[in-house]
Amino acid sequence: MNVRLIGFTPNPEKIPAMAAKLTHSITKPIDLDKTSDKELKAILEHVMKMGHTSVVEHTCFTFAISDVSRSLTHQLVRHRIASYSQQSQRYVNLKEPNYVTPPKIAQNPEMKEAYDKTMKIIWEEYNKLLNMGIPAEDARYVLPNAACTNIIVTMNARSLLNFFELRCCLHAQWEIRKLANLMLKEVKKIAPTIFKNAGPPCKTKHICPENKRDCPLYPKSQKG
Repeated sequence: MNVRLIGFTPNPEKIPAMAAKLTHSITKPIDLDKTSDKELKAILEHVMKMGHTSVVEHTCFTFAISDVSRSLTHQLVRHRIASYSQQSQRYVNLKEPNYVTPPKIAQNPEMKEAYDKTMKIIWEEYNKLLNMGIPAEDARYVLPNAACTNIIVTMNARSLLNFFELRCCLHAQWEIRKLANLMLKEVKKIAPTIFKNAGPPCKTKHICPENKRDCPLYPKSQKG
């Protein structure tokens, strides 16, 4: 898996802070730019602490994500307030085997051998269909959820906060959890105030919505 932040809104924290100040000021939007960076940072910290996160929708981030499975992207696109551009299996011939292996399979030599053998057979049949003149858009039907894909994703900061809350949780599926943590690492470098407390609800709200008492991060305050 490879995750790169390839674009983001200029002044990613200043603009949301200006928006927050605007809601409680008679100052015209054009004049808000004169506010000191120190004051804007304090305003942003305050609204984030209060949970008034609508203002961070003004900031967007774009990620280039490669070598993840179709299983992951099926989960990813459920986050609807986002923009996606994914590698097409209809127009791209995936002649060479390229797939994701789950860690629990990779750690078991016998299972790993069986898994790789299955993938080899799948790709042989896929290429057989292509060589018979079957178009890629039809041959792709035999490809597995494990098949690697590449995708470009754009989300605003508020959607990302929600994404991190759901997908950084230890009960999220391993692959999308890994993706979420890598994305969070990237945006923290650019917008540390917005994403200071980003993560699963056990961290952000000190609660476990799923009430998973066996989780090592289960909030102590909830145990009582």
